[in-house]
Amino acid sequence: MEASVSRDLRLLWDYMRLDMTPEPADVIVGFGCYDELIPLRAAELYRAGLAPAVVFSGALGRNTDRLWTGSEAERFAAIAIKAGVPENAVILETRSANAAENYLFTKELLADRGMAAGRVLAVHKPYMERRVMAAVAVYWPEAEFTVTSPQVTVAEHIRAAKAVGMTEKGVIETVVGDVQRMELYAQRGWQTPQPIPPAVRAAYGRLTAAGYTGQLAK
Repeated sequence: MEASVSRDLRLLWDYMRLDMTPEPADVIVGFGCYDELIPLRAAELYRAGLAPAVVFSGALGRNTDRLWTGSEAERFAAIAIKAGVPENAVILETRSANAAENYLFTKELLADRGMAAGRVLAVHKPYMERRVMAAVAVYWPEAEFTVTSPQVTVAEHIRAAKAVGMTEKGVIETVVGDVQRMELYAQRGWQTPQPIPPAVRAAYGRLTAAGYTGQLAK
């Protein structure tokens, strides 16, 4: 990766991370995607006693539909169980194909089971933390959310992503696409507006100009 691309990627990465301290919750929700470090982080939080159950949410999405055949939720559950989460503490939501459905279908599933969900500990990719909290206010405002992610560097994240079939360019394009969605989705009413610093806008502009456009929303 060129040094200039690395610097700009780090600007976007740092902006999208929130570094919240995980809080005790009624349930841990692991959001499906290509990042297999998410179920390991969820298992770590479960073993620390932060919640009595773990929901993994996801069918196949804009990256995983070309990587896997089974659902993201099932794949993540298998990893978490292997990492020490009892099978009877794992709940699967296997219908959702996008972030909005992750919230709506998970909330519906927990309500159908009569489970408390007033406090939710969300686990997603590091560069999805800000988007999670921006969308919560629209799709799950009645719950108290904390968000966390695998505690890894950009390089470690890319290395893990490549191990499941992503490319370095694909990861960079996904980060760029999610930064674009911060503003675009707020305009569409799908997230609450978030301030975007000038340095982040400039880094986003340089990366799109350099051709990292494969994950931009229309």
